[in-house]
Amino acid sequence: MTLKTIVVSTLVLVLGLADLPKALAQEKILSLTDALSYALKENPGIRAAGEGLKAQKEEIGIAKSFLLPKLNFEERFMRTNNPTYVFMSKLNEERFAAEDFAIGLLNNPNAVSDFQTSVSFEQPVFAPKAYVGVTMAKKEFEAKGDEFDRKREEVVFRVFETYLGVQTAKSYVSASEKGVEDAKEHLRIANARFDSELGLYSDTLRAKVALSVAEERLVSANKNLAVAKRALGLMLGLTESVDVAEGRPTLEVKPVEYYSGMALDRKDLMSLEAKYKNAENMLKMANAGYLPVVGVGGTYQLNDHTKPFGTEGDSWQIGAFLRWELFDGTKREHERRQAIHRIAETEESLKGFRKELSFKVYEAYLGVGESEKSLDLARDALKSAEEGRRLVRVRYENALSPMVDLLDAQAGLDAARADVIGREGAYMTAIANLAFQSGTILKELGVEK
Repeated sequence: MTLKTIVVSTLVLVLGLADLPKALAQEKILSLTDALSYALKENPGIRAAGEGLKAQKEEIGIAKSFLLPKLNFEERFMRTNNPTYVFMSKLNEERFAAEDFAIGLLNNPNAVSDFQTSVSFEQPVFAPKAYVGVTMAKKEFEAKGDEFDRKREEVVFRVFETYLGVQTAKSYVSASEKGVEDAKEHLRIANARFDSELGLYSDTLRAKVALSVAEERLVSANKNLAVAKRALGLMLGLTESVDVAEGRPTLEVKPVEYYSGMALDRKDLMSLEAKYKNAENMLKMANAGYLPVVGVGGTYQLNDHTKPFGTEGDSWQIGAFLRWELFDGTKREHERRQAIHRIAETEESLKGFRKELSFKVYEAYLGVGESEKSLDLARDALKSAEEGRRLVRVRYENALSPMVDLLDAQAGLDAARADVIGREGAYMTAIANLAFQSGTILKELGVEK
């Protein structure tokens, strides 16, 4: 290796170490409550859903606009020698003279120009479809709001899962470190026995292999922890990793009747109920298509033959109208039948969804019981594995058991440790899933009272 290579490598290492504190400083450490609050503000899914909710709210204003007056400004230009239009233009410009009654000029007038400036308005007075449209827009906004609330519950559940995943990954790292410590101790014992000519060299080799396996397991555990931290940051809308505070979250398990009752108010169920009401409103809108529209309107007009916006002549008109579409090619009949089918479709979806919610809560409740029992069994198995490993190590130290028995006992202990960690996380996730399925997760986690 040349001197230049050594210098460059040293500089790269120094610069890398200089940036290490900065990288570590970027890693936030959040409690569960802080992580949930942060996610509710910064999670991309929630922010996108919030913008969608705002967009839906504008539909109410759009629907109301059909009940408000329409005001139009228009500027027109016309040049013609058409007898009727020439006669009309001169009258509007208020420059009609007696000589314009000459038969020759009436039949063959000279070409004239006309600039027409007008301001007109139209105000509906009775517009049945527009009334129903406003009601539908409000109901659809209500449904969208319930969907947004359910999205918040979903994100809270996912953040809880991910937060718990970081804690679980840290526990796996701790367990792997214990495994490495145990493997080193086994290697020390094997070396000591070999040096004192009480053990076999093959025992030392087996212990070295076991240590390598334990160290490899620790590397994987640290990698998984780094990924879990970055995943939590992603859920919070960040690009950097996020660490978690110590201490497992606690959730209380209530009777199944509580969750079944609360599920009836789940936000996505309420959203579907609102959509069912809107399906009924679609039928009302279809029926409203058979009714006339009544309104008033008016125009103020300026005319000039030389310049735009000129004021040679001015006039106004005001009136009322009744517009009744008597035949539209059977469109209304098809819309009415379509609305009836939509009502039936939404009603069946609503019935099915209520049954599905009941099943989901029941399944989640049983899952909590199963996870709790599995956790108890795993803890008992861990105690047995710890005692078994202790006894086998004592026997090995006294030349009563071979090294392979000690390694097998250690493998069983490592597996039991990992099993307890995994089942602890699964138990807490099962409780959170029960709260999510019943729509109470925000309340259970203290996000909302």
